[in-house]
Amino acid sequence: MGLCQTTHVGPEGPTYKDGLYLDKDRTMPHLVILYTGQLDAEMNMTTLCRQMADAMLTVKDEEGKQVFPTGGTRVLAYPAPHYAVADGGAAGQAAGLYDENPHGGSGDYAFVYLNVRMGRGRTEATQQRAGQTLVEVAKAFFAPVMAQRHIGITLQIDVGPEVFDAKHSNLHPLFQKGAV
Repeated sequence: MGLCQTTHVGPEGPTYKDGLYLDKDRTMPHLVILYTGQLDAEMNMTTLCRQMADAMLTVKDEEGKQVFPTGGTRVLAYPAPHYAVADGGAAGQAAGLYDENPHGGSGDYAFVYLNVRMGRGRTEATQQRAGQTLVEVAKAFFAPVMAQRHIGITLQIDVGPEVFDAKHSNLHPLFQKGAV
């Protein structure tokens, strides 16, 4: 199986030429998760990545079409081994709510930043639907940790314009009817 060579442009799918994904208005459904590294002892971030990717693939636009192309959906998570969050734990220790947590709890705040990069071309309603879908998955995933420690979770969606956007992939053709 090689790179897709089609140059077809149409409403039924993205455009490829020499393996490059050319549909600039519908590309780049990437979710990058940055988080404080102490969460690795408490959470399986690979599970979160899979749940978020699966959720992205369920998002539909107003016409009922899948918003994020299956072959272009990527979720990556990176722990930060070095971090400083809020007041360093003073307020958490004073509150004493999570002192029983063996992983730090009250004085060891955690933070998760989820950033979705979405290409241009989707309506504001679709963008909001995508955000609500993903934040609900994140809230459910982190609920057990929130019951044991102070944690902040932020999800943001950024939409182009990109000043440079090139793609080279042999993944997209796997999900295009008749393109492989």
